[in-house]
Amino acid sequence: MAGYLIVRVNVTDWEQYRKYTDVTPGVIAKYGGRFIVRGGRTQCLEGPDESARIVVVEFPSFKKAVECYNSPEYSAAKAIRMGAASAQFLAVEGAEE
Repeated sequence: MAGYLIVRVNVTDWEQYRKYTDVTPGVIAKYGGRFIVRGGRTQCLEGPDESARIVVVEFPSFKKAVECYNSPEYSAAKAIRMGAASAQFLAVEGAEE
């Protein structure tokens, strides 16, 4: 069963944040992940407006999603992001087929 990281990001320094986004694809790929959504256009259809950048990453399993987030490689990437953005990361297990 797939696992997902669902991320809400409030970017405050785009120049520094772009350094982070340059590093993360390699980390995600190392753990078998792939970007499903990476900051594209949004439209609120119900509930409060959303102003955060939304990112969704799919992994082969919930365990791999959590492993990636807790990895030394992602910890290094996260250090680049610090001070440039605040974020909420949720690990979510996919639905059974």
